[in-house]
Amino acid sequence: MSKPVDAGSLKIGSNIVIDGEPCKIVEMDKSKPGKHGSAKVRIVGISLFGETKKSLVCPVDAKVEVPLVEKKSGQVVSISDKDVQLMDLENYEMLYAPMPEDEIRTKLSPGVEVEYWLILGKIKIVRTKGA
Repeated sequence: MSKPVDAGSLKIGSNIVIDGEPCKIVEMDKSKPGKHGSAKVRIVGISLFGETKKSLVCPVDAKVEVPLVEKKSGQVVSISDKDVQLMDLENYEMLYAPMPEDEIRTKLSPGVEVEYWLILGKIKIVRTKGA
């Protein structure tokens, strides 16, 4: 899920949807209105899932999508080479998340509680709890 927001009201560090991919804003430049046009904003974001860089140029008053991030808790049930099977701690639903690429990978084992984010139907493991 996402909500529309004016592009000029965004800040560095907030999230935005660029080309259907949720991204964290790392650079943002606003230009002044010129003789024949409106003010523009140039946004550079890094994908929350693929670590790829994406950019967007649009008028300051244009509507852009901001993803809604659901922060949830889960417990690791099993681990494979590419996936982690999680059980949601609220409704006991079984989910599959891609294996994280960073240092979280070394802390994962069956029985460990994790915080995961649900963004636009995709799951990302953010951190382990209590360790």
